[in-house]
Amino acid sequence: MVYLTRAEHFNAAHKLANPNWSKEKNEDVFGACANENWHGHNYELFVTIKGESDPETGFLFDVKKLSQLIKKYVIDELDHKNLNIDVPFMQGQMCSTENLVIAIWKQLQPHIPTEVQLHCIKLYETPRIYVEYFGA
Repeated sequence: MVYLTRAEHFNAAHKLANPNWSKEKNEDVFGACANENWHGHNYELFVTIKGESDPETGFLFDVKKLSQLIKKYVIDELDHKNLNIDVPFMQGQMCSTENLVIAIWKQLQPHIPTEVQLHCIKLYETPRIYVEYFGA
């Protein structure tokens, strides 16, 4: 089994706040992430696929095509957007990195060609905080 990872980047703003809680409770639980005026991150996205290399090309999958899929179904939907407001697939849920990585998987997985499998989505929110998701 061969694993291939493509790294991409996007910038987005969000706010963590439970609408059922008071402003004080949100600030207590989420700190600066509950800022009413939002805050942003420079996200680093790593998409890993797996499968067997093609004996004719030596490739698992054409990385340019993988990049195009990620751009079309993920980056174009998220880059320079407000995750709470502008991103349809994040509507109605808390815009945590944990929920975002699952939503990215759900956005991308149906478009991955059948000759490979989506293995992992790793999303860095900061250089010291990241979430990995391996599917349901």
